[in-house]
Order: sequence, then C-alpha cells, then structure tokens
Amino acid sequence: MAAGTVVVLDNGGSLIKAGVAGELDPAVVLPNCLVRPLSSKKFVPPEPLPSPTSSAAATSSMDLTSAAVRRPIDRGHLINPDLQREIWSHIFSTHLRHVSPASSSLLLTLPLLTLPSIKRDTLSLVFEDFNFKSLCISDSPSLVHLYEASVRPSGLASKTQCSLVVDCGFSFTHVAPVFQNFTLNYGVKRIDLGGKALTNYLKEMVSYRAINVMDESFIMDDVKEKLCFVSLDVERDLQLAKKPGKDNPFRSTYVLPDGVTHTKGFVKDPEEAKRYLTLMNGSGAKNHNKPEEMEKLEDRKRIDLTKNEFDLMNERFIVPEMIFRPSDLGMNEAGLAECIVRSVNSCHPLLHPVLYESIILTGGSTLFPWFVDRLEKELRPLVPDYYQVKITTQEDEDTAKFFKQSNPFMALLDQSEGGFQC
Repeated sequence: MAAGTVVVLDNGGSLIKAGVAGELDPAVVLPNCLVRPLSSKKFVPPEPLPSPTSSAAATSSMDLTSAAVRRPIDRGHLINPDLQREIWSHIFSTHLRHVSPASSSLLLTLPLLTLPSIKRDTLSLVFEDFNFKSLCISDSPSLVHLYEASVRPSGLASKTQCSLVVDCGFSFTHVAPVFQNFTLNYGVKRIDLGGKALTNYLKEMVSYRAINVMDESFIMDDVKEKLCFVSLDVERDLQLAKKPGKDNPFRSTYVLPDGVTHTKGFVKDPEEAKRYLTLMNGSGAKNHNKPEEMEKLEDRKRIDLTKNEFDLMNERFIVPEMIFRPSDLGMNEAGLAECIVRSVNSCHPLLHPVLYESIILTGGSTLFPWFVDRLEKELRPLVPDYYQVKITTQEDEDTAKFFKQSNPFMALLDQSEGGFQC
C-alpha cells in the first residue's frame, strides 16, 4: 500500500462506511454496533450490508430476532470508545486488511458541534490505538455540499459555493448552512429526532395495538423502511384510515420471521401495500419498495401466515409525521420546516435567497416517499414570496459523497506530520 493512502471512515450512529479515498464506493458498509443473537452467548459484529439503504433484517443471514444490541454512539456522539475500538479493529482486520494505519492518513466524519471531551476520545482512538499518521476531521454537511457541487457544476450550489444541508439521519436532524465549503456553526439548528426515534415510536405503536415488538429493533427498521411514507394531507388520510377492510388504502400486513419456514420478515401483499399511491392521482406513483427486498408472492402462498403477523394502517404515515410535527407528541421541538427558516434567518440576509434555492437533503430518514413534496408544502408558506424554494436530494445516499470528494483533503493530510485537523 502506498505511503499516501487516505482511509475514509464515515462513522455514523447507524452505519459505518469505510474505504480508501478516491475509490468509487466504500470497501464495507455495516451497522455500527455489536449484536448478540439469541443463539449466541457473546456480542459479535453484524454482517456487512450490500448498500447503505439496505436493511440488516432483510439482508443478513444472521438471525437478528430479539437480538441484543450495543452501540458506541448515542444521539450522534461517541459514548463508548472501547466498543468503537472493537468495531474499527474488526473492519481493519477483516475488510481493510491491505491497509496499514501506521502509514496511512485518516479522513473521519464527526457530528457538528462535537464536545471537546468526545474529540479527545476520538483522537486517542486514532493516534494511540490505531497509530494513524495524520487525521483530518470533517463534518457531513461540508462533504455533502462538495459532492453536490461536483455532480452539478452548473448548479447554484457550485456557482455560489453556498447551500443549506438538511441531514436527517439515525440519531438527529441537523440543518446546516454551508458557505465557501465551510459549515457556518452559528447557523446550525438541531432536532433531536432521527431514524432511531421513528423506529422506537413505531415499536411502541405496534406493541400497544397488535403484538409486542419492543425487542425487535432490526425487524421494525425493516418495517419502517418498507411500509412508511410521508402524508401530504394528514387529516384526510386519518379519515381514510378509519375505513374497514379492503376500503382502507393504508392497511398492510407484515409477517414476522418464525425461524423455520422463513427467517426474515416480509410484507404479505406488496401490491396491497402500494394502494396508497393512487391517492396522488398517479403523480409519483412509482414503486418505492425495492424488488430484491420482496419475496415472490407465489412463495408466500405456500406458507401459513395465520400467526406472527400484524397490520399497519395509520401508523404508516403517523410515524414519519414526527419529523414535521414533533410537538404533537409533546416534544419541545420545532418541526423541520420551522428549523430550516430559523437556520436561514440566523445567516446574513444576502445569503437568504441562495440558501432557500439550494436546499440539499441527505440522510436515510429523507428517503420516505413524498418527503420532498411535504417539506416543500410546509416550507413555502413560511418563506417570503420573493424567494424561490428548491429542494434537491442525493440518490447515491450517504456513500459516494464521502469517497469521491475525499480527494481535496488528501493533499492537506500528506502535508501533516503528527495529526492535522481541518
């Protein structure tokens, strides 16, 4: 391995993506945790995922039913350095065996406004435990902006070097203005809601109404990703959800794994689950469920589906509603649209029109169907009429932006001797 090798670690609360700078894709994507299946007595690293948008419960050959989980990161911040060291050691010994940390530099992502004590623990991991030659710490919004500017060189974000990044991830939601490739910390706004909170809320609703799934984090993540969507008219959809039987366009059945005939959960009738798409009069009526994640209907008919299943109705759109209306659940938090307006208003007035016209969505919780439409609907009344509102998404979510755009940092890392932080 060349002396100028730069290792890239996107160390998220849910997933960790690791690879070498300049490559198209990361070498490995796996959950940033240790799990203990019911059949095991010790915690082990989970299996890698095919892509960052894949579900561990749907792709892993490991039985994750009621598996115990230990995470080194809570609410976006490192709380267990020893556990993080164990996960990184697994990555370098199994998936990046060709990389020598002692002769390599590291590009590491950390959340915005990370506490100094957490940074010290991170530096100890990087230099004392893994002996990296040098370090560059970056935040996700800056890398997202760089990636957007590179793939759309004629876009506003590239021309003005300014954008507003909305990062709705596993542990939190950050709204961060970026100017000249640097995040403006004084304009950063945070909502303590992310994918983990949504999954926990879904677990509570299903456990109260149907079957106890409080210990099934991986399975309920899969349910959320396959069946939940953002409502464009909550009051109308709540009325429709009251209809009985087949007249209810939101009713969908999810079958839990039984460990014998099927080891993974699945949607009983995918076509029935997509009936809600007709409510948009055909607009956006595309298949948001990945075909490879659905088993064939013919195979399902040979299975007895009378047990270990539950129905979802209004839960499908009530759960993502938390992002837009957290106060409805008694949380003292502003919704996403209000958070965006507050972030923009904290910046210089000359930046306001550019920020509103270059909103970039990133993070797994922005992948719900109709998320963009709902955000634009919520945001437009709060923004002055003389400002345009334009929202873009990044299709290769959470992966390529960190690896394709790591090249600008490589020169800085090579110039550093004992650990450079940019």
